Amino acid sequence: MAKTKNEVIRVIPLGGVSEIGKAMYVVEIDEDLFVVDSGLMFPEDDMLGIDYVIPDMSFLVENKERVKGIFLTHGHEDAIGSIAYLLNKVNAPVYGSKLTIALAKEHLKEKPAPHQVKFFEVTNKSRMNFKTTYVTFFNTTHSIPDSLGIVFHTSEGAIVHTGEFKFDQSAQGKYRPDISKMAQLGDEGVFILMSDSTEAERPGHTISENVVKERLEKTFHQAEGRILVACYASNFIRIQQVFNQAIALEKKVAIVGRSLENTFEVGMRLGYLSIDPEYVIPVSKMNDYEDQEIVAIITGNQGEPLEGLEKIIRKHHRDIRLKPSDTVLITFTPSPAMEVQISETMNTLAKMGVKVMAADKKVHVSGHGSQEDLKMMINLMRPKYFIPIQGEYRMLISHSKLAQELGMNKKQIFIADKGDIVEYKNGKMRMAGRVNAGNVLIDGIGVGDVGNIVLRDRKLLSQDGIFIVVVTINKKSKQIASGPEILSRGFVYVRESEELMDESAKLVRGVVEKYVSKGSYEWTAIKQEIRDTLNSYLFQQTKRRPMIIPIIMEY
Repeated sequence: MAKTKNEVIRVIPLGGVSEIGKAMYVVEIDEDLFVVDSGLMFPEDDMLGIDYVIPDMSFLVENKERVKGIFLTHGHEDAIGSIAYLLNKVNAPVYGSKLTIALAKEHLKEKPAPHQVKFFEVTNKSRMNFKTTYVTFFNTTHSIPDSLGIVFHTSEGAIVHTGEFKFDQSAQGKYRPDISKMAQLGDEGVFILMSDSTEAERPGHTISENVVKERLEKTFHQAEGRILVACYASNFIRIQQVFNQAIALEKKVAIVGRSLENTFEVGMRLGYLSIDPEYVIPVSKMNDYEDQEIVAIITGNQGEPLEGLEKIIRKHHRDIRLKPSDTVLITFTPSPAMEVQISETMNTLAKMGVKVMAADKKVHVSGHGSQEDLKMMINLMRPKYFIPIQGEYRMLISHSKLAQELGMNKKQIFIADKGDIVEYKNGKMRMAGRVNAGNVLIDGIGVGDVGNIVLRDRKLLSQDGIFIVVVTINKKSKQIASGPEILSRGFVYVRESEELMDESAKLVRGVVEKYVSKGSYEWTAIKQEIRDTLNSYLFQQTKRRPMIIPIIMEY
């Protein structure tokens, strides 16, 4: 425990709860703020045109002088994907394992911070001292090596953030968990446990990675042509397994996707991937080999696994064209937002005659603990208070029920939404208000400039199209000089809707002439009446509501 008596302790999720991804948690100890993770989330189906989503960081920006450190649990995009955006607004040191820090630095290459960032590599033996607390770490098992749990030691006991974890008895090396250290923390006294809930609805234990190894081995032996493997760019364990099987069969491996290329380079340079470089070939050289000699690992530029595969399906990839003899392995479990997309992708591949193997328990093993793993963590830690994190709301509820099965009282469990403040003060834990929290949408180089109104417009355009009306008015004669001209995109096929277009033009002409005949008029009033008139007429005729844009010019 910390020597200093801590008066106020708060836990504030800014992301990662009631959603998959976008992890960001604030631990407030007296006047100091500590940030755990700074992740991103891939867009949901209704976020048209959005590249990815990051947390609203306004609370941290408003209190940036109080931020003492940013702690990263592991190197996946959902934990470090928005670190460059945070460091562009908050000047604080970053703590993480060797691999995690290296991957975080890659993000800063694309979006450099305006100040010198201090990075500190930590291990399970490190201790970082601060005025109000000291921080230690423990190793966990995840699908990427060097994953850590973060521990803030306070006068009330330890605040433990598990990171994303599972218990795999076959885990070795930098995937091996510190079970003895977890138990030691429990013996010393855990004040608050913040634990991963992603697989809280799945009974039993998470299956060992050895199952995937056996399935990949069988698939590689049976495949007649090329093997294309879709996976997350930072899934090191899957990348290593694919290479192991490819090398065993003397196959060459191509790395497809900028994010995967960067991750692969970091993993090789730091020794986290054990691969003979002679088996790695450029994507452009794939056609120089026989199909049965080729394996390709595919992901998108932001590390999202379907993006790269869909680009190949649409024939937009410069070097890869699918063949009926190909075998496609989808080795990840889709998030709820991706389920429809992955189903459509699989159907398209099937129509093309490609053999598809989707993620199931035979091909995919989750990087997250199932119910029995989560129970084991709670039993090891024996916390006074419990805050389930990292998952959809129903997953948080399921995790809280597991804690109750183990004897915890409902009053000891706090299910927080984004922005909720869980506060311990004067010997009592309670919900104590909210801070600003939510989604910031990234579209190209735009950060947060696309909001609900823009998304609504994009949705409208995608559903019913656009209807543009152009009218030119002679300012002197107060008459229509040309038009109305009508342009339609995504609404109706113009050549088969001439009557509709002619009648729309007559209605617009009537509205404009009514106003200009008065001598003085306002553009806003004319445009609004054009919208109202056309909206009513077009819906009556088609039962559709396109976006109507009147353009009025004057000379």
